[in-house]
Amino acid sequence: MFMQRSSLFDRQALTPAYNASAIFNFQSLLTVILLLICTCAYLRAMTQSLLDKNKTGFLGIFWKCARIGERKSPYVAVCCVVMAFSILFSE
Repeated sequence: MFMQRSSLFDRQALTPAYNASAIFNFQSLLTVILLLICTCAYLRAMTQSLLDKNKTGFLGIFWKCARIGERKSPYVAVCCVVMAFSILFSE
């Protein structure tokens, strides 16, 4: 009458086999960089003055990411789609 618990709810199935941060896992590092580029391009499209006033220094990284997202948007879009498929269908 009652069904067995599936492996989806096992505690071992929910815990990863290793605890690597995004710095040491190449796929996670690429995902973080793509998300940063897409987020900065979106923020610059919504509020240009937010990123345009910080073109130099440490906060200039966000302005540069926004420029990459604007100028290379077809390549960034293809990279996002490829990364999404690799995350969904790998392991």
